[in-house]
Amino acid sequence: MDFSTIARHIIISAFPILIAITFHELSHGFIANKLGDPTAKLMGRLTINPIAHIDIIGTIVMPLALIIFTNGQFVFGYAKPVPINPMNFKNPKRDMAISAAAGPITNIILAIISILIFNNIITPLSFILPKSIVATVMTPLILIFKSSVIINVVLAVFNMIPIPPLDGGRVLIGFLPYRQAISFSKIEPFGFLIVMVLILTGIANYFVMPLVNLFLFLLQIF
Repeated sequence: MDFSTIARHIIISAFPILIAITFHELSHGFIANKLGDPTAKLMGRLTINPIAHIDIIGTIVMPLALIIFTNGQFVFGYAKPVPINPMNFKNPKRDMAISAAAGPITNIILAIISILIFNNIITPLSFILPKSIVATVMTPLILIFKSSVIINVVLAVFNMIPIPPLDGGRVLIGFLPYRQAISFSKIEPFGFLIVMVLILTGIANYFVMPLVNLFLFLLQIF
């Protein structure tokens, strides 16, 4: 992949990734604050400023590496986790699950918003604006909003893998009986390693990609 192609993919993917991870983390902190835990608010994480949420590896290095090594076919990233103290919740087990679910739900909402903007604003304008504007402005916007749909769906599905510290693991802990929830939560220190093994071996693709394709299919109704 030449430099111009890499730069093009970065431009197309950068904005959707920043929006996706910013609102993903913001939603965790916002819901946690509503449920009684002000930790994220006190640490300045209830903001739409992406700088507060950027993780050097997950927000910059990983997406760039994926753009280069997958020819822009697969782009993914993550942000600094929003700090949540479950001891501030009235019902820590339940409220932690609700706070965790807020992130993926927000990404699905962002995907729906992207589709609505694409179908009701971007596409109609592309038919009535001069060709010069379509080529220089509308075509990049089309690619950006298409990328936004895919990035948000992938981020939502990936985070719902039922392994802590991913959101899906925390949601599952909220549904398990107390004793089983305590036992299952003990794998959290090894959760990231388990997820990396699933990704590197390709096992994750067997349940991530079918769900991604299912969500993309269902979103076509918009």
